[in-house]
Amino acid sequence: MTAKPTIIDCDPGTDDAIALFLALSSPELDVRLVTVAGGNVGLDRTTANARAVVGLTGRAVPIVAGANRSLLADFRAETAVHGDDGIGGVVLPEGPPLAPGIAADAIREELRRAAPGSVTVIGLGPVTNLALAFATEPALLDRVAEIVLMSGAWTEGNITPAAEFNAWNDPEALAMLLNLGARVAIATLDLTAQAFVTPALIEAMARREGGACWRAALAIFRALPTSKRFGHRGFPLHDPCAIAWAIDPGLFGAKSAHCAMDLASGPSRGRTVIDRWERLKLPANVTLMETLDAGRFFAMLEDRVASLP
Repeated sequence: MTAKPTIIDCDPGTDDAIALFLALSSPELDVRLVTVAGGNVGLDRTTANARAVVGLTGRAVPIVAGANRSLLADFRAETAVHGDDGIGGVVLPEGPPLAPGIAADAIREELRRAAPGSVTVIGLGPVTNLALAFATEPALLDRVAEIVLMSGAWTEGNITPAAEFNAWNDPEALAMLLNLGARVAIATLDLTAQAFVTPALIEAMARREGGACWRAALAIFRALPTSKRFGHRGFPLHDPCAIAWAIDPGLFGAKSAHCAMDLASGPSRGRTVIDRWERLKLPANVTLMETLDAGRFFAMLEDRVASLP
């Protein structure tokens, strides 16, 4: 098996932390660069969290800071879910220092070194860094095998009635990515709701022994609040779904669809208008993940993260 050269852009964030653990424990992915934006919390915290998570795995992956605001406005943090520190108050050892530079530049540099059609680019937060990288050097799209995003929803949002948090925080950047003509796969809220974590599941996973990374992951799970949207029965695990697609698309049912952004200033701003049934007669621009084999997903997550140091 040849590991996929991979760039991960994120805003850790509790679920981003779990996603990074999964990516860095998976032999299918050769993670060559982690770039960071603000989003779930401010850039000072998201970069500290990315450094801590990557450092705990023992992997020598460069981490580069990027945008602390969207293309047009400030990011809005979500401390009610992630805590003021972004990882629910879980204390991790300080990680390695940031690599020098700016995220968009680092993304372009990594792509320039890559073979055509070889790199999987994964976006787990507002996609400002990715939009800046590709808008300024669109020719580098020929180095990309696929862009995989956790973003959007085809039903209701989670930050407004219409919009999902990542899409809402920089809808212009997401619109740019969707209009590049790249191969894009997207895990929406409707998909990630199927990766549902209950207190019983956490306690079952806790019976598994593992190293410091696994203990940190369990602590993050226990720190996350249950979701009002789901009757406080548990919470959906968003960002690891995008990583799981990059590892094994066979875990998912998916279809082609057209996705457009609502960029208006009203209450629907940030909505991903996803045409699942070809009603608009527009060409598909995303592969839409629709179903998830949750049993296999959680078994993989547990096996991989528990194998880390």
